[in-house]
Amino acid sequence: MLKHIKTSILIATTLFVIANNAQANVGEALQNICTIVKADDKGELRKKMKRVQSDFSLRIKDYYSGVSCGGNSLIRTAMLNNAVETGTLMIKKMPKSDLGSPEKDGKTVVAWATENGLNGSPLFAALEDRL
Repeated sequence: MLKHIKTSILIATTLFVIANNAQANVGEALQNICTIVKADDKGELRKKMKRVQSDFSLRIKDYYSGVSCGGNSLIRTAMLNNAVETGTLMIKKMPKSDLGSPEKDGKTVVAWATENGLNGSPLFAALEDRL
Protein backbone atom coordinates (compact mmCIF):
# COMPACT_ATOMS: atom_id res chain seq x y z
CA MET A 1 0.00 0.00 0.00
CA LEU A 2 2.74 2.47 0.95
CA LYS A 3 4.59 1.58 -2.27
CA HIS A 4 1.54 2.61 -4.34
CA ILE A 5 1.26 5.94 -2.54
CA LYS A 6 4.95 6.73 -3.11
CA THR A 7 4.64 5.80 -6.78
CA SER A 8 1.55 7.98 -7.18
CA ILE A 9 3.29 10.96 -5.57
CA LEU A 10 6.33 10.47 -7.80
CA ILE A 11 4.18 10.34 -10.94
CA ALA A 12 2.18 13.42 -9.92
CA THR A 13 5.36 15.38 -9.17
CA THR A 14 6.90 14.38 -12.51
CA LEU A 15 3.79 15.43 -14.43
CA PHE A 16 3.69 18.77 -12.58
CA VAL A 17 7.34 19.50 -13.47
CA ILE A 18 6.78 18.55 -17.12
CA ALA A 19 3.67 20.75 -17.37
CA ASN A 20 5.51 23.76 -15.88
CA ASN A 21 8.45 23.28 -18.25
CA ALA A 22 6.11 23.13 -21.26
CA GLN A 23 4.43 26.41 -20.27
CA ALA A 24 7.79 28.12 -19.78
CA ASN A 25 8.99 26.88 -23.16
CA VAL A 26 5.87 28.17 -24.94
CA GLY A 27 6.46 31.55 -23.33
CA GLU A 28 10.06 31.53 -24.55
CA ALA A 29 8.97 30.50 -28.05
CA LEU A 30 6.50 33.41 -28.22
CA GLN A 31 8.81 35.91 -26.56
CA ASN A 32 9.54 38.14 -29.56
CA ILE A 33 6.24 37.74 -31.42
CA CYS A 34 5.27 41.37 -30.68
CA THR A 35 8.48 42.62 -32.27
CA ILE A 36 7.82 40.46 -35.34
CA VAL A 37 4.28 41.82 -35.70
CA LYS A 38 5.42 45.44 -35.25
CA ALA A 39 8.16 44.97 -37.86
CA ASP A 40 5.55 43.52 -40.28
CA ASP A 41 7.77 40.49 -40.96
CA LYS A 42 5.27 38.02 -42.39
CA GLY A 43 7.89 35.35 -43.14
CA GLU A 44 9.25 35.39 -39.60
CA LEU A 45 5.73 35.34 -38.12
CA ARG A 46 4.85 32.36 -40.30
CA LYS A 47 8.00 30.55 -39.10
CA LYS A 48 7.20 31.39 -35.48
CA MET A 49 3.62 30.13 -35.80
CA LYS A 50 4.79 26.95 -37.54
CA ARG A 51 7.46 26.31 -34.89
CA VAL A 52 4.98 26.73 -32.02
CA GLN A 53 2.52 24.46 -33.79
CA SER A 54 5.09 21.71 -34.39
CA ASP A 55 6.80 21.95 -30.99
CA PHE A 56 3.74 22.47 -28.77
CA SER A 57 0.74 21.55 -30.99
CA LEU A 58 -0.68 25.05 -30.54
CA ARG A 59 -2.37 27.13 -33.20
CA ILE A 60 -2.70 30.92 -33.04
CA LYS A 61 -6.21 30.64 -31.61
CA ASP A 62 -4.74 28.77 -28.62
CA TYR A 63 -2.27 31.47 -27.58
CA TYR A 64 -3.68 34.67 -29.14
CA SER A 65 -5.59 35.78 -26.04
CA GLY A 66 -2.57 35.16 -23.79
CA VAL A 67 -0.20 37.41 -25.74
CA SER A 68 -0.23 41.12 -25.00
CA CYS A 69 1.91 43.73 -26.72
CA GLY A 70 1.87 46.81 -24.55
CA GLY A 71 -1.68 46.02 -23.44
CA ASN A 72 -2.97 45.32 -26.96
CA SER A 73 -3.69 42.06 -28.71
CA LEU A 74 -1.62 40.98 -31.71
CA ILE A 75 -4.13 42.20 -34.31
CA ARG A 76 -4.58 45.53 -32.50
CA THR A 77 -0.79 45.90 -32.41
CA ALA A 78 -0.64 45.23 -36.14
CA MET A 79 -3.30 47.90 -36.75
CA LEU A 80 -1.50 50.47 -34.61
CA ASN A 81 1.79 49.83 -36.43
CA ASN A 82 0.26 49.60 -39.91
CA ALA A 83 1.63 46.05 -40.18
CA VAL A 84 -0.63 44.93 -43.01
CA GLU A 85 1.19 41.70 -43.93
CA THR A 86 1.37 40.21 -40.43
CA GLY A 87 -2.09 41.47 -39.50
CA THR A 88 -3.65 39.94 -42.60
CA LEU A 89 -1.92 36.62 -41.90
CA MET A 90 -3.30 36.52 -38.35
CA ILE A 91 -6.79 37.49 -39.52
CA LYS A 92 -6.72 34.62 -42.02
CA LYS A 93 -5.46 32.11 -39.45
CA MET A 94 -7.87 33.02 -36.64
CA PRO A 95 -11.33 31.43 -36.49
CA LYS A 96 -14.14 33.84 -37.40
CA SER A 97 -15.81 33.28 -34.04
CA ASP A 98 -12.66 34.40 -32.19
CA LEU A 99 -12.25 37.47 -34.41
CA GLY A 100 -15.78 38.62 -33.61
CA SER A 101 -15.62 37.95 -29.88
CA PRO A 102 -14.74 40.61 -27.27
CA GLU A 103 -11.17 40.78 -26.06
CA LYS A 104 -9.91 41.40 -22.51
CA ASP A 105 -11.31 44.95 -22.39
CA GLY A 106 -14.76 43.77 -23.50
CA LYS A 107 -14.51 45.30 -26.99
CA THR A 108 -14.23 43.48 -30.28
CA VAL A 109 -11.36 44.40 -32.58
CA VAL A 110 -13.84 46.08 -34.95
CA ALA A 111 -15.36 48.22 -32.16
CA TRP A 112 -11.92 49.10 -30.83
CA ALA A 113 -10.63 50.09 -34.27
CA THR A 114 -13.69 52.25 -34.90
CA GLU A 115 -13.25 54.03 -31.56
CA ASN A 116 -9.57 54.69 -32.30
CA GLY A 117 -10.12 55.97 -35.84
CA LEU A 118 -8.53 52.96 -37.51
CA ASN A 119 -11.57 52.00 -39.57
CA GLY A 120 -9.82 53.25 -42.72
CA SER A 121 -6.98 50.79 -42.25
CA PRO A 122 -6.46 47.97 -44.78
CA LEU A 123 -6.51 45.58 -41.82
CA PHE A 124 -9.93 46.85 -40.80
CA ALA A 125 -11.19 46.08 -44.31
CA ALA A 126 -9.62 42.60 -44.21
CA LEU A 127 -11.21 41.99 -40.82
CA GLU A 128 -14.65 43.08 -41.98
CA ASP A 129 -14.34 40.93 -45.11
CA ARG A 130 -13.50 37.91 -42.96
CA LEU A 131 -16.38 38.49 -40.57
